[in-house]
Amino acid sequence: MKPWQFRGLLTLIWLLSTLIDRMWWANHGGLPAWDQADYLNSALDHGRALAILPGGSWQGWGSLLDLSPKIPPLASLVNGTVMAFSGDEPQQAAWSLSLWNGLLLFVVASWAQQLRQPLKGARAFALSCSVFVAMVPLLLELRTDYVLELPLTATVALALWRLGCWWHPMDGGRWRQALGAALSIAAALLVKQSALLVLIPVLLLVVASVCLDRGSRVVVRRWQLLMGLGLVCAAVFPWLRHNWITTLGGTNRAVIESAALEGDPGVLSLEGWLWYVRLLPDQIGWGLLVLGVSGLILWFWQRRTSSGDERFAWRWLILSLLVGWIFTHLSPNKDDRYISPLLPMLLILLTRGVWQWGLWSKQRWPARSSWLPGLALLLGASNMVWTGWSLQSLRLSQGHQGPLDAIVRRAGGVDPKSQPLTLIVVPSTPDLNQHNVSYYGRREGGRLVGRQLGSSKSDVKPVLEQAQWVLLAEGGQGSVRGSAEQLDRAVRMSGVFVRVETFPRPQGGTYSLWRRDANSVEPVLFQERFPALAAGLSQGPAGLDAVFSSIAVEHMLDGHFLYREPLQKQALSRLATNPSDEEARWILALLAVLANRPSEAAEQFAALEALLPDNPWPSAYRSVVTLAGWNPWGASSVAAAARQQHGDQPVLVGLDAISAVLGGALWRLPEAVQALPPAVRAVETSLNSQ
Repeated sequence: MKPWQFRGLLTLIWLLSTLIDRMWWANHGGLPAWDQADYLNSALDHGRALAILPGGSWQGWGSLLDLSPKIPPLASLVNGTVMAFSGDEPQQAAWSLSLWNGLLLFVVASWAQQLRQPLKGARAFALSCSVFVAMVPLLLELRTDYVLELPLTATVALALWRLGCWWHPMDGGRWRQALGAALSIAAALLVKQSALLVLIPVLLLVVASVCLDRGSRVVVRRWQLLMGLGLVCAAVFPWLRHNWITTLGGTNRAVIESAALEGDPGVLSLEGWLWYVRLLPDQIGWGLLVLGVSGLILWFWQRRTSSGDERFAWRWLILSLLVGWIFTHLSPNKDDRYISPLLPMLLILLTRGVWQWGLWSKQRWPARSSWLPGLALLLGASNMVWTGWSLQSLRLSQGHQGPLDAIVRRAGGVDPKSQPLTLIVVPSTPDLNQHNVSYYGRREGGRLVGRQLGSSKSDVKPVLEQAQWVLLAEGGQGSVRGSAEQLDRAVRMSGVFVRVETFPRPQGGTYSLWRRDANSVEPVLFQERFPALAAGLSQGPAGLDAVFSSIAVEHMLDGHFLYREPLQKQALSRLATNPSDEEARWILALLAVLANRPSEAAEQFAALEALLPDNPWPSAYRSVVTLAGWNPWGASSVAAAARQQHGDQPVLVGLDAISAVLGGALWRLPEAVQALPPAVRAVETSLNSQ
């Protein structure tokens, strides 16, 4: 097969798979649920931040990094760019999935061709692998589901392939290969941090191998390794430095807390280790599994040797699959699609098993060698088609339908000329929740966002006092707590809100849209109460607790954070008149903390240190935000200077020691361990005193 024929057939495979996907999307017509709408919102946010989608403008790198507090931004940047060309309806935005699928097919074909490169039929084998990747049920589902697993799968496969090429003992070790591997690894990590589950074990193996190697070119490889690691760190560092606190918190909730809430099997249990194994028949198909596994047994049994290239390449693929499988199972949170980054390697391996049956039949029945391998491939493919068709048909029949678009348009969404609006959403169902309300409300440059309240009884009072628009449900409320029913009743019976319109639900029941009565008491704006809350920070943890207890609800009631700009202008104006205005300094400091601007917050806390020399808390806050800005040495210096002025205040002692340890002063680790409990007790005492 000539190269141009190979490229043409690979392109045809991608075009046919894209055609199938577009047919599915054309018949889908459903609404994005929670995760899907969340990722669509992220793509929309990043497209607006790049000023390529209506309703947005370039506000600088800091504002761009603000948009990815928990998950890296690369996939959203690509998806938002595609959205600018394709449109912002969900089925239009899904064109980005076709591009990610194209990357995956290219990587699999290139990797598979390398595995069989010295032998005849390498390109045919590569095309067979690509066909299976295009047909496998799980990847077919991911191409029609707006989540991040497809871009994650494509970039992880790319990273492993390029890393293996660089690590090759004979053909590797080139600077261009090291650069390609580093960029690929960085891309995978910037799509989703769960790429670490597959990449970390092989990276540790490669680093150990290069460090222990005594070959003639080891010096060059070590320099290449340092360059590659530096490039990966340089690519990931800006996002991680900006969002490391929210990333750690989000990862903890998504991995640890979610696993506990959903009752996922334990890491050490047999059920946990069999979790993904039991899913493989539905995700891949029995036909390919049986033919592939039996063919692999035949391959190993016959012990057929081949060139060094193939032996090393296969060992790398099998090793990557094995350690990735182990680390993926070690993750506490289990989900059907979390195994997807391993599927390309598994499919290449199973295709090699099917291929072995063809080689065996050619030796045993030479006269039939022209059609027996094709028959084996056809059997595996037929089973995959049947499984995929059944699952996709079921998904089409279960599409979420509802009056979402009509609701957000009636509330003022999908209109770039309207004022910024926040719609409080009490129910949470697949067809209507805060995420898809925000997405549909901001399409076409709209300015309406949805926010969920009702998870606590304490939400009732602020909603009645401040909310402008509320959405309620008659019938099923979805995945909400019992306290949401109290908020529902309070809105209906308070007399503060009037019903605007009722929207029937296809599954039974209705949604009702409520607006604040023009004759009701004017709400007390948060920006009027904010200065007192900010000044309360001078009381230490008690004031801090009051701030964040209020902020949690206020950011739901004001999804656009409209209070920030007038407060900042007012505080700056006051400082221009009186630089010693303490309240203005507290306002600017708290605004900087809430906006994740640690350097700006540190500047204001430093000014407050000078204005309040007898108060230790400005120094403590300055040390914390300096540490949050990845400057542990500065944080330790601030805390140490404050200790000299305020004595051995427990919180300052703890901040000094912990910051020093994080800055590399490991000899202070015993001091940090000893200082931590008194600091915690001091904070608890301050809170209990209130």
